[in-house]
Amino acid sequence: MRPNTNHARALWSALLLTLSVSHVAFAESPSQTHERLQKSIQVLRELTSAPDDAIPEFVLKRAEAIVVVPSLIKGGFIVGAEHGNGVMSVRDTDNNTWSSPAFVSLSGGSFGAQIGVQSVDLVLLVVNRDGIDELLKDKFTLGANLSVAAGPVGRSAKAATDVLLSAQILAYSRTKGIFAGVTLDGSTLGPDRDSNEQFYGQRYATKEIVTPEATAPRRQSAIARQWQDTLMMLAGSRASR
Repeated sequence: MRPNTNHARALWSALLLTLSVSHVAFAESPSQTHERLQKSIQVLRELTSAPDDAIPEFVLKRAEAIVVVPSLIKGGFIVGAEHGNGVMSVRDTDNNTWSSPAFVSLSGGSFGAQIGVQSVDLVLLVVNRDGIDELLKDKFTLGANLSVAAGPVGRSAKAATDVLLSAQILAYSRTKGIFAGVTLDGSTLGPDRDSNEQFYGQRYATKEIVTPEATAPRRQSAIARQWQDTLMMLAGSRASR
C-alpha cells in the first residue's frame, strides 16, 4: 500500500523543521566551534589511517577543496531529512597551501522507502577546480551542477579511474547507525555564518575566508593551525593530473 503523498510531505516537513529548529535553538559557542574543528580533524585522520579501507593518499592529493561534516544526522520514516554542521578549506594552487577553515552547514531531504536514524561522519573532496566557484555560492546543491560519487577506498582505488575522471565531488562516509535509501543528491551546502561569527568575529561568507583575496583575519588560533597542518600532512603535495 502506497503512503498518502500529503501525509508523507507533512512528515518530511516536520522532520526538517525539527532539525532546523534544533540548529537555531542551540547556537554554537566559541568552544563548540573549536570542538567542531577538533572532531573534523579526528574524522580525517581516522578515515585515512586504515590502508585497506580508507581514503587513498593519491585521491586526497587531487582535492581542490575538502569539506568535513562530523556527525551528520540523517533520519526518515517514508521520507528523509538530514542536517549537519561542518568545516571546509580550499587549496591555494599558487602556494600549494590550504585556506583558513570556513564553517558550513549541510541540509536536505529526499523521498523514498527508508526508515531509521543514523549519524554519519562525512568527507567531501572536490576534485574539479571548476567546482570551487559553485562551492563558494551562498547555496550550493549537491548533484545539481556538480556530480557526486562514492569515492574509491584502499589500495585498489587506482583501478577506479572512471570514477576519478567523471566525478567532480567524491564522498566518503562512516556510519554510526542503521539507515536505508539515503543519498546526498539534492542536499544543500552553504555558509554557517553564525559559527563564522563566533570564530572570526564577523558573519563572513565562505568565499571571504577561503579565497586568496579573503577579508577574514589571517591570524589563526591553535586549533585552526592544527586543521591546516592536518590538511597539509594528508593532502599537501598536489598530485599530477
